[in-house]
Amino acid sequence: MLNQNLMRLIKLITLSLLSAVSFAQMPPPAPKSEIAQLIEKSLASEIRTPEERSRDAKERKPIQTLEFFGLQPNMNVIEIMPGAGWYTKVLGLTLAEKGKLYLAMNASRLEPRLKEWALDKVEIINDKGSMSPSGQIGSFQIDVVDFNVKNIDMVLTFRNYHNMTPASRTLVNKAVFNALKPGGIYGIIDHTRRHNEPTNIAIWRRMDPIVVIKELLDAGFEFSGYSNLHYRPDDDLRFDSQVESLKGYSDRFTLKFRKPIK
Repeated sequence: MLNQNLMRLIKLITLSLLSAVSFAQMPPPAPKSEIAQLIEKSLASEIRTPEERSRDAKERKPIQTLEFFGLQPNMNVIEIMPGAGWYTKVLGLTLAEKGKLYLAMNASRLEPRLKEWALDKVEIINDKGSMSPSGQIGSFQIDVVDFNVKNIDMVLTFRNYHNMTPASRTLVNKAVFNALKPGGIYGIIDHTRRHNEPTNIAIWRRMDPIVVIKELLDAGFEFSGYSNLHYRPDDDLRFDSQVESLKGYSDRFTLKFRKPIK
């Protein structure tokens, strides 16, 4: 019995020493990038609501997402269809010192909120476009799009690409291409639809990522990459992103495109 106890003690000591050596050999964690630190600071801002904060880590993952797209503090960025302003707050705060954020397409309704949030540097673009119901559920018809700015570093749209008809998306993609500087980035996130699945009421908020890639290549962009940051294995893509079982946390594709450098 004594020998067995002694052997167990020796084994425990050996394992402890090996663990200590392994821990000592581990490299220190990489320092956070400047943009990550700025986004982290933006996420802590008092202008963000508890509901917005609740979506940070599990769903939106803004630090990882914006680092994937290549956001830098000194960039000029357009956000298309900013919705209620979840990303507008994060981007506006992050770019406030060295860069600039523009809002386009159905963005004028956020103007009073920008003052409330003290995002005075954020500019709403008069893109000359009007959005009207297309007759197809969830899709708007857009007849004219002109962002009226040039040499933009990045254009982003979050879960809005599905809200436009194919003809409207063609116009928007052309306007994005014209606004971006050579090498500029176009980032798109949207709810995933099965490839070639026809539109129906159950999945109208979903978009086929293969269709998106084709449309952007047709518009002259280069495919720069994708991320599985917003992949959700338990979403079988059969229902709308807002059904109770998903609670707004749908499977989403994250695609990055680049305007060619001539």
